[in-house]
Amino acid sequence: MDALDLILTAVIAFAVTLVAGKFLIPFLHRIKFGQPIIEEYGPTWHAKKKGTPTMGGFIFLLGIFSAVITGFIIYGVKMNQIAPSPQVKQQTIRLVIHLLMVLFYLFIGFIDDFIKVVRKHNAGLKDLHKFLMQVAVSALYLAAMTLFGGLDTIIHLPVFGAVDFGWLYYPICLVLIVGVTNAVNITDGVDGLCASVTFFAAVGFFMAASILGQRDICLMAVALAGGMIAYLIYNFHPAKVMMGDTGSMMLGAMLVAMAFGLDQPFLLLPFASLYIIEMLTVVIQTIYYKLTHKRLFKMTPIHHSFELSGYSEAKICLLFSAVEAVGCLLGVWFVTTL
Repeated sequence: MDALDLILTAVIAFAVTLVAGKFLIPFLHRIKFGQPIIEEYGPTWHAKKKGTPTMGGFIFLLGIFSAVITGFIIYGVKMNQIAPSPQVKQQTIRLVIHLLMVLFYLFIGFIDDFIKVVRKHNAGLKDLHKFLMQVAVSALYLAAMTLFGGLDTIIHLPVFGAVDFGWLYYPICLVLIVGVTNAVNITDGVDGLCASVTFFAAVGFFMAASILGQRDICLMAVALAGGMIAYLIYNFHPAKVMMGDTGSMMLGAMLVAMAFGLDQPFLLLPFASLYIIEMLTVVIQTIYYKLTHKRLFKMTPIHHSFELSGYSEAKICLLFSAVEAVGCLLGVWFVTTL
């Protein structure tokens, strides 16, 4: 795969996302799919964002999927012109599994958003119901990858090298998948934050996939990066649209798919480091409050603490993206040691 194919994939993702936003945002306005705001979940001034169109995840869904599919078809045609390649067939199967998992997670997010917007239940899906759906989709994904995608239980770790986790691989990965997708979900609380951080995660995965020679994941990564740049035109402060759980669940699943596509699921730890930090602050705050009846942070997820400390939404995006970039550099360094 040459650089022109990758550039074309990124351009398609950018262009389709940009055009989709021009049509979908006015449509979401017309059908009154506005974002509900729960005051206790954020600073009081977030109330002015109430009614901003949500479910913007469909905007970059169109861009990313059209780019990945187009790019992979071009790649497959070129490879088969040289010689019929079993590798392309295997990558095609894995890509289909990845994209189906992403769509299922997007569907979970859509149900959550639909309940909030249409049914007027601000909390959306009940936590238990959402969790069970996520576990089911994640378990099906792992089963499909094992049966048809050539997934094995060997993980390469720093210092330890290749370690066969055996049956423990599956519960560990199940926790990792559900945890990361939910961590991405809670990061979507400031205009432009989730999209800008995800852009750097996509760049990190692209670098890792390039080093490991995984062309299908290179395509997914550049498509994700192109889609995020276009989406930020609509989502940067002040946001004209919000991705909702529809979008954030999809992005979390995209990161998962790229990590498993590289056969290195633990790369999610550095490449999703910012999201994991966000989730850990929520967990720490909850435990600390139950033990002391005091708050360790002003508000969680931690981006709200920065807001309450006077940071603008743009500055938070910049700072958090820098933290994510450092995590990605660590991840790329680890890949070079394999």
